[in-house]
Amino acid sequence: MVTRVSRALRLQQRWYRFLSNREGVVAFLLLLMTLVLGTRMPTFLSAQNILNVARSFSWIAVAAVGEGVVLLTGGIDLSVGSTMALAGVVAALLLQGGTPVAVAVFAGLAAGLLIGFVNGSLVGRMGLPPFIVTLGTMSVARGIVFGLTGGWPVRDLPWAFRVLGQGDLPFLGGRVPVPVLILAVLVLASSLLLNLTLLGRYIRLLPRAEPALHLSGVDIGGLKQFVYTFSGFMAAAGGLMMTARLGVAAPTAAVGYEIDIIAAAILGGASVAHRGWSLWGVLLGAGLLQVLRNGLVLMGVHPYWQTGVVGAMLLAAILIDYLVARGSQVGE
Repeated sequence: MVTRVSRALRLQQRWYRFLSNREGVVAFLLLLMTLVLGTRMPTFLSAQNILNVARSFSWIAVAAVGEGVVLLTGGIDLSVGSTMALAGVVAALLLQGGTPVAVAVFAGLAAGLLIGFVNGSLVGRMGLPPFIVTLGTMSVARGIVFGLTGGWPVRDLPWAFRVLGQGDLPFLGGRVPVPVLILAVLVLASSLLLNLTLLGRYIRLLPRAEPALHLSGVDIGGLKQFVYTFSGFMAAAGGLMMTARLGVAAPTAAVGYEIDIIAAAILGGASVAHRGWSLWGVLLGAGLLQVLRNGLVLMGVHPYWQTGVVGAMLLAAILIDYLVARGSQVGE
């Protein structure tokens, strides 16, 4: 009897260790899904389809990196989808009025920074619940988008702007989408910030040692304010890439994207149990979701069902996160 119990415990611990390697699990699922879809639908592995997946993956991944940092600190940002739409609309309206592309892009990023700063001020400085705060700013940002556009999409964007989402650059005899290059730059900058700076170290310590940081004189409110502002910036960057790809700034753009973004972050290792952070895991999570969505489209699955599948994956990721956290406590 004792031997059976010990074997069961060892098996349970191995299972928890397997699930705790989130990057490995997501990478395995991504590879498996790619092989299955490629076998059943040859068009999935076509060069054009791969490029389309890479472009869509880019703006979701950028926003998911910012969301992941927020989740790492124990918060949540529900305003990312509306922030993406707001950044795109602000840039598009300025471009329509003849504003230079660089200025319009800067204004779109500034809109995202403003939303993030408001979120951070209310959560970090005033101590309000992040769920309620970001739910409110989500509605405010979306209302501004509809107010600025009157409910109509902004069209006829110049190619100098659309190249951010539609352009390709030569690389090693092939072509690399411009949004993928933008993603690479932003991921590299985020990695350097989080891993090689004192600010990044404080952010990573925040969920586990907030009282100690406070006693050390660290401005906890300012730290949280920065995290939400960073999320707003990354969401705005993703929104500009999305708008450039679509070639139109629609007031309904990115509706429901917060689910994809949060799911990508949690799938990739942004733990709701505050156990750690994995930048590469977030990228893998975003890639898994986009491959899944693309496969569902190719199979003719209705968009309503696609949303349900993504929601189910989000619940599964949260459940796995909980089981791993419980397993680590049992192991201790």
